[in-house]
Amino acid sequence: MTISVGERLPDAVFRIKTADGVVEKSTADIFAGRKVVLFAVPGAFTPTCHANHLPGYLEQADAIRDKGVDEIAVVAVNDHHVMGAWEKATGADGKILFLADGAGLFTKAVGLDIDLGAAGLGVRSKRYAMIVEDGVVKALNIEEAPGVSVSGAAAILGLL
Repeated sequence: MTISVGERLPDAVFRIKTADGVVEKSTADIFAGRKVVLFAVPGAFTPTCHANHLPGYLEQADAIRDKGVDEIAVVAVNDHHVMGAWEKATGADGKILFLADGAGLFTKAVGLDIDLGAAGLGVRSKRYAMIVEDGVVKALNIEEAPGVSVSGAAAILGLL
């Protein structure tokens, strides 16, 4: 079942690639006592994610933070090496937190997984964005069609 507005994020652990190695952070570490914009992509470096979704958040990062957001994070069902490489390739170091959900445990727990096996991608995340305050979902925009509209930075900025 898909998580809904008003519900608390489930406990999960993400891996983050840092200059000092791999760090594990829980949902509590990332979301407790903070206002976070979390957006999800089906895969790092995939065409729409790389060319359309992530760039909007990079361009709007300051405007989003000006609305009282403590953190902007992206999650994908990719390993921490891929997410770390994507962060570096996009120049997003220090601007967006890249969360690796390699086994898709968080993605499945929030009910936003999708089987893209027919496209050769396996189980991935649906494209979405949410505003989370102190671990509770305050807004959730899930894309129902290919492309980026309701989960893009402009749409989330409008909700803040």
